[in-house]
Amino acid sequence: MAFILCSVNKISAQKDSIAQQRKARKLVRNGNALYEKQQFTDASVAYKKALANSSYYDKASYNLGNALYQDKNFKEAIPSYELTAKTAEDKYTKAEAYHNLGNAYMETKNYQGAVEAFKNSLRNNPNDDETRYNFAVAKKLLDEQNKQNKNDKNKDKNKDNKDKENKDKDDKNKDKDKKDGDDKDKKEDDKDKDGKGDKDQKDKQDPKKDDNKDKKQKPKPQQGKMSPQQIKQLLESLNNEEKKTQKKMNAKKAKGTKTKQEKDW
Repeated sequence: MAFILCSVNKISAQKDSIAQQRKARKLVRNGNALYEKQQFTDASVAYKKALANSSYYDKASYNLGNALYQDKNFKEAIPSYELTAKTAEDKYTKAEAYHNLGNAYMETKNYQGAVEAFKNSLRNNPNDDETRYNFAVAKKLLDEQNKQNKNDKNKDKNKDNKDKENKDKDDKNKDKDKKDGDDKDKKEDDKDKDGKGDKDQKDKQDPKKDDNKDKKQKPKPQQGKMSPQQIKQLLESLNNEEKKTQKKMNAKKAKGTKTKQEKDW
């Protein structure tokens, strides 16, 4: 892991005034002194002030990245290294900036970013064995991360499929329960309807059934059939009528009959 503080002997061509450039160089020197004392936070403040006077001062941005990295502010260090890699004029400085950028990405578990950073570092300095080693480690971690992400994605997919299957199964069971309930209700309705129909049919077959249904009715003899008592009474009645008729006829014979008188002119 390379952390080299850049001196202030050279300033990139820029539009800052001479006074600003001098002030920036002085602030960088102060920052370097604080950095050597491992006062990384104070060193960061000095480097930031230097950049405020000279925005494209690549030495200030590179050293700021190192101070932030040492203070474990990895995410904040990334923009400083990116700025140095962009503004640096020599390949060595670019290679160092990309190398440290890769280290910062490694700390944030951005292995894809680390792989690309180390690649760029090797493009500018192909003979750096430390960068080559870091590149190999970053690539291996990236492959493992991609494999894990794929497994997690498959697990999520399987979980979603399982949840969908369970939901479909629950919906199917609910539909079945609803259908069974509807069939049961229909059977109950049909049963009630059939019971009422039987009752209505019985009532229709028995029109005499009314509020006095419990009152006993006298049995009526069938037509054409008479009981012995009725036959006896009828015979006695006929005999009495016959006697009365015979008596009247005898009385008429005793009185005589009237004759019709005819006139003789």
